[in-house]
Amino acid sequence: MNPLVVIVGRQSGEAQGVRGAPFAAGQTYFRAVERAGGTPLMLPPIRGLIDNIPGLLRRVDGVVFHGGGDIDPRRYGQEPTEESLYGIVAEHDEMELAMMAAAIEADKPVLAICRGLQVLNVARGGTLVQDIGTEDHWHRFTTVELDAGSRIAKAMGTESPERCHCVHHQALDRLGEGLRVVGVHTGDSAHGVHAVELDGARWIVGTQWHPEDSAAEDPQQQGLFDELIRQAG
Repeated sequence: MNPLVVIVGRQSGEAQGVRGAPFAAGQTYFRAVERAGGTPLMLPPIRGLIDNIPGLLRRVDGVVFHGGGDIDPRRYGQEPTEESLYGIVAEHDEMELAMMAAAIEADKPVLAICRGLQVLNVARGGTLVQDIGTEDHWHRFTTVELDAGSRIAKAMGTESPERCHCVHHQALDRLGEGLRVVGVHTGDSAHGVHAVELDGARWIVGTQWHPEDSAAEDPQQQGLFDELIRQAG
């Protein structure tokens, strides 16, 4: 059987062909997992399922944390201070922070993307910059410099991926316990962290950019999903 990869879904106000309010996740994540040889599954963000997460992780082989709205700053010990904060949903925060903690405990392979990277940092006790004060990383392709020998560089087959699609207005601030920066956007030294890895884990990595956006045409970006499935197999 192909490796099973779980993604926590989102509450959504839009869908066609369904009855009632939908849960959703972007198709690009699912298709990138499928191209890599995995079978993607979606866990809906229902609070009553949080206690079932450890049992679910015993049945699946990997986890993708995907992009979305902001994490409530109260989750990392701050009050909201920026008008640009958007898309804060308590159920999303609760489910993903619980899933991240359980995935780390179970040492499951994890690819944490954009908001997912921020969830990883917060789950490890880190904090975020609530707004970076620039649109230089909003729907922009950027170059990221990766550490030689890092897991992300090996997966992508390069230390300088040139087309990393960024859609974020926040950044990592204080780094969470056990996380190591392995990628930076050299054009922005103040908020340049774009890739991290969790030391001691089998394969838990995070990117601030969205590899799924161009993975269908870019083997470097698809390589992150390919390596996730290899690690999960």
